[in-house]
Amino acid sequence: MTGVVLNNVVKRFGEVQVIHGVDLEIDDGEFCVFVGPSGCGKSTLLRMVAGLEETTEGTILIGERDVTRMDPSERGVAMVFQTYALYPHMTVAENMGFGLKMTGHPKDTINSKVAEASRILKLDPYLDRRPKALSGGQRQRVAIGRAIVRGPEVFLFDEPLSNLDAELRVEMRVEIARLHREIGATMIYVTHDQTEAMTLANKIVVLRSGRIEQVGKPMELYSDPDNKFVGGFIGSPAMNFLNGTTAGGHVSVPGLKQDLALPLNLQEDGRKVSVGLRPEHLEIDPAGDTLTVELTEALGGVSYAHLVTPTGETLIVEERGDVRTEAGARVGLTIPLEKAYLFDADTELRIR
Repeated sequence: MTGVVLNNVVKRFGEVQVIHGVDLEIDDGEFCVFVGPSGCGKSTLLRMVAGLEETTEGTILIGERDVTRMDPSERGVAMVFQTYALYPHMTVAENMGFGLKMTGHPKDTINSKVAEASRILKLDPYLDRRPKALSGGQRQRVAIGRAIVRGPEVFLFDEPLSNLDAELRVEMRVEIARLHREIGATMIYVTHDQTEAMTLANKIVVLRSGRIEQVGKPMELYSDPDNKFVGGFIGSPAMNFLNGTTAGGHVSVPGLKQDLALPLNLQEDGRKVSVGLRPEHLEIDPAGDTLTVELTEALGGVSYAHLVTPTGETLIVEERGDVRTEAGARVGLTIPLEKAYLFDADTELRIR
């Protein structure tokens, strides 16, 4: 069993603290994704697990071993970087087997492990090619193959798809998901792309400013966010937010010119709140006239209408079907109240 446990992990660069007491358990065989905006500490945390960054305080366990002060080579991990870092003068097969060659493994063993990794990643036609003759997606598969050949206990991925175009990113997401199903190893994956996180992960860790905001399965975070940050970060397009005030068990929302009788026990009047509304839960009412359509993004099977409220706030509404709202139109909005989320305006914590 090879899980990963972080106990009160802290990282400082001089006097600047970038990781603030992170506690996390990743079970054996889980695909765990660290996600968050740039600068949230996700890559730093991954590099601490790899041993590429020193842990200032706390402990890191891989399996039953305390690896906090171990060298990277002793931790039983393999890392796939954003840049492919392939040797240009070596063939694909030589690149994948180079690590084992340097540690003195027999040639037959190296060839066998390279052949198995090549089968998994469908690289057999390219084994004799050099990196310059490969596409970006093929190079990244070679980099992943190099990690597989090492037979690590834990795979670490640091934004491995960020250098690829949109189509290749989708293809590689499928490849990595299939790889995890076939190998079954523990994988930790860093990305700023919440779509990657949602489609790949068994467990998502949402980070902000070096702290964990929430941990859970993808759809748990989507449907039950603990705070406004998680609600806004998980889901594409992002959750809409409108300012409101509680009064008489309702929430008055000036941007909608109406009161929302939300299914919550709100006895405190005058409390400032933020109402969260997901684009796919809203429906445009063509008979209304409270909102102005600023722009409609037509994407084929789905469109996104950008609406402006009387108070200048913006709402995005998902539209499907053949009829799409035109820019400049005046419309209303149908809101399923059971799908609305409420957050405290000051703490940004969810009001349940």
